[in-house]
Amino acid sequence: MEAIIYFINRFVRNIDVAEDLAQDVFVYILINRKDYDFKYSLKTYLYTIGKCRALNYLKKEKRIVNLNEDICIDENEIEEIVFKKEKNKNLKNAINKLNNEQSQVIFLVDIEELSYKEACKVLGIPMSNLKSLIHRARKNLKKVLLKEESKYNG
Repeated sequence: MEAIIYFINRFVRNIDVAEDLAQDVFVYILINRKDYDFKYSLKTYLYTIGKCRALNYLKKEKRIVNLNEDICIDENEIEEIVFKKEKNKNLKNAINKLNNEQSQVIFLVDIEELSYKEACKVLGIPMSNLKSLIHRARKNLKKVLLKEESKYNG
C-alpha cells in the first residue's frame, strides 16, 4: 500500500491526497474486480489505476504535475538506517533533478522493479520509447549522481 501511495504522491505532491487516492484505487479494484485483465500483473493494474486517479485529480484541481518521492526504510540498526537514509536522500535528490518522464520510469523500473512491459502499460508508451527513455534516464541519473559526489569530495 505504501508504494502506491508514494507513486501517487509523486504526481499530487500531497501525502494526504495520495493516501485518499490510493484507497480509491483499492476500492475501485474491489468493486470492479470482474474487469481485471489477467494478462497483466496486479501490481501493473494498481499503478495504472493509481496514475489515472492522480491525473484525474490534477485535472480537477488544475495543478501542475511535479514529482516528489519519499523512500521509506525499515531497518533495525541505527547506523545502517542513517547510512541508508543519506544514500536514499542523495538518490531522491538526484531523481528529482530529472524531468518528470525520466523520474517516473526510474521509479517504476528501478525502484518498484516493474518489468518493461508492465512499465509500458502504466505509462501508456510503446516498448521502444520506454527503452530509449530508461536509457536516457539512467544516463542522466548517473551524471547527476557523479556531479553531486564530486561536490562532496572535491
